[in-house]
Amino acid sequence: MQIFSTFEHSSYLELSITSLEKIGVSRECILAVPLINRVEERRLFDTLHRADGISLFDKGAAIGTAFAVIGASVGFVLEWGPIYWGLIGAAVGFIIGFIIDYIIFKVIHKRKRVLKGKQSEVVLVVECSKELVDKVEEILWEHLALGVAKVEE
Repeated sequence: MQIFSTFEHSSYLELSITSLEKIGVSRECILAVPLINRVEERRLFDTLHRADGISLFDKGAAIGTAFAVIGASVGFVLEWGPIYWGLIGAAVGFIIGFIIDYIIFKVIHKRKRVLKGKQSEVVLVVECSKELVDKVEEILWEHLALGVAKVEE
């Protein structure tokens, strides 16, 4: 049987491997594979097939709407009229909102990602006999595995 589990890269992983060796699982039957962290920057604009949930459009739309209303209201007393000033207000508000979101995404969120120092997970694969499956699974859960799955051969 093969048992797959995921761990954060920590000392609990080492402790679980040691505990597995103590119950009789040989070193050759244990495989630990660290996942590689993302190195490319996230894209600012989403496509139809790829979206990451970050929108640079929301604040721009809200601020653009507010500026359009203000521009249209003020436009009644200005020379070009309310329609032109409403459109100018919408464009200026959208650009301001877009710039705010862009700065928040590029500067503030980038710092938070660096400060967190989130390590990639490690996938641990254990091959053992059916008699040891319950004990291996119990050891993995005791040592804070993020997830565990069993596959019969």
